[in-house]
Amino acid sequence: MIAYALKRIFVAFLILLVVSGLTFSLSHLSADPALTIAGEQASDEDIEAVRKLYGFDRPIVEQYGNWLGRALQWDFGDSFHYKAPVVEMISGRIGTTMTLGFLAILFALVISIPLGTLAAMRPNSFIDRFALLIAVFGQALPTFWFALMMIIVFGVWWRWLPISGNTTWAHFVMPTIALGYYATPALMRLTRAGMIEVLGSDYIRTARAKGLSPTVVLFKHALRNAIIPVVALAAVWFGFMLGGSIVIETIFNLKGIGWLSYDALLRSDLPVVQAIVLIFASFYVVLTLLADLLNAYLDPRISVR
Repeated sequence: MIAYALKRIFVAFLILLVVSGLTFSLSHLSADPALTIAGEQASDEDIEAVRKLYGFDRPIVEQYGNWLGRALQWDFGDSFHYKAPVVEMISGRIGTTMTLGFLAILFALVISIPLGTLAAMRPNSFIDRFALLIAVFGQALPTFWFALMMIIVFGVWWRWLPISGNTTWAHFVMPTIALGYYATPALMRLTRAGMIEVLGSDYIRTARAKGLSPTVVLFKHALRNAIIPVVALAAVWFGFMLGGSIVIETIFNLKGIGWLSYDALLRSDLPVVQAIVLIFASFYVVLTLLADLLNAYLDPRISVR
């Protein structure tokens, strides 16, 4: 287990190193960063002064080393547009995005695991068809369209829920459903497939032959093994939700990291974009690493492969 964990940590470190290099390259691939800061109306002398001030005239390797060193100290510089520290801008909004992502993945798991389990226990039954219907709708409905329809129905017509802001728990209800429902089909199908495979295995038949109760067989023996790939996929989806919440946060005006990244892209605010990309990528890699380690703990056979 320790050797497996060290191997996964080393791989995660290499991935983060590559991601940091790609993130740093954004400032040089998109446009001349000195021109972006100085403005299109700036003279050549002003652009050159900005280039020297921010160190853009230094070798690219030296620039990357300085940028990475500051990033490791949680220093991403100042925003080109707002002239404020990027860390302060992100710190004030990351709580909203984390709350939305956690509630969305929790909503997806609460819906997908019970439905997937019931569908596996009764294949081709009404509940199985119902689960399939939910999966089909979840894949077919664009997230932005689903969010807009909920705003029209629950926010405009019936006035049950607020349609923008993040001041109360009610403001997160529709964004949570819109973002979480998108992940539900994949998690539910995986749960159903895993449960069908596990329920038909020899050790489940042996447990039933020993006279164990159906509840013990289902939850202690079957679900524990079937849930292993679901845990890994849920971690991946959680990371995806954190990075993919731009549309939802913009529609519901949540003013989280997703909304900030959209605003930074519109304004070509490269320090903000770089920081958000690196932070979201780090979240994604760390969550995947934790999922791998949790799976190895639940199923020790994984660590010896």
